[in-house]
Amino acid sequence: MPLKIDIKKGEKLVINGAVIENVGVHTKILLYNQAAILREKEVLSADDCVTPASRVYFALQCAYMFPDRKDHHLGLCEQYLQEYLKACPSAAEIGDDIRHQLADGHIYKGLRQTRKLIGHEMSALSALPENVSKLFELASEEDEESNGQEQEDDKES
Repeated sequence: MPLKIDIKKGEKLVINGAVIENVGVHTKILLYNQAAILREKEVLSADDCVTPASRVYFALQCAYMFPDRKDHHLGLCEQYLQEYLKACPSAAEIGDDIRHQLADGHIYKGLRQTRKLIGHEMSALSALPENVSKLFELASEEDEESNGQEQEDDKES
């Protein structure tokens, strides 16, 4: 059964590594065979990968889009996932789900699971200011004390 894709005017998608943009009116296409497809809203650029979970996603995205380097990118994905789970063990179930999909050869499904990892990370980061405000205060006090001590040391020299 073919896959039907609706593409709005100006929307881009990537099919087997090729970027396609609809420059006309609303378009519908049918894909009759297996293809690696990502919509523009699903694609992260290297510059977008500023968090540990986004690096997991990007590595997996590359494994999906560039099968000739799939093993390399899957290795990076596993490395980044291990690092994330070590720092944030509360995401272990999501990590297991991602690994299960990849073990079954379902890279796109693993990519979709990685969105949950990004959601988990965003939840953890959104709580960060409440949890670390005291640490910021301590660091600020240390900076002020260090600067004051340096100024006193300069006066003594």
